[in-house]
Amino acid sequence: MPRAPAVPPLGLRLTRTARVSSQAFERAMAEAGGSASTWQVLLLVRAQEWGTQSRMAAAMGITGATLTHHLNALEAQGLVRRTREEGNRRVQHAELTAAGVALHDRLRTVAARHDRRLRSVLTDAEAERLGELLDKLRAGLEASREG
Repeated sequence: MPRAPAVPPLGLRLTRTARVSSQAFERAMAEAGGSASTWQVLLLVRAQEWGTQSRMAAAMGITGATLTHHLNALEAQGLVRRTREEGNRRVQHAELTAAGVALHDRLRTVAARHDRRLRSVLTDAEAERLGELLDKLRAGLEASREG
């Protein structure tokens, strides 16, 4: 019978760590009246650099339909306002309302606190190296998926 490896597989360790971090982040966001997905959408809308909804969806790693669902919910809550482009009615632009700006700012504080919590167990050099390694892993997985 094969023996279990002395060290768990990297993917399993990464998944477990991501789950714990994500759950802590979601709890913190919920306590502030939001969620991780709400934060991401508000952040992208506030940045005003993504242009189309399809580019925003790609930046989040979700489908256009999922982004539309999020924007519909945020619009219904009075956090986002969408307008159609004059020359091309198919193109919509989104902007935050005053309530959306207030929630964005509150969630930004929560996100910064969560980031400090994660970094608190690492040196600056370790945090930088971890970021580089995570970027490298993601790029490698994306490249193998495409190729």
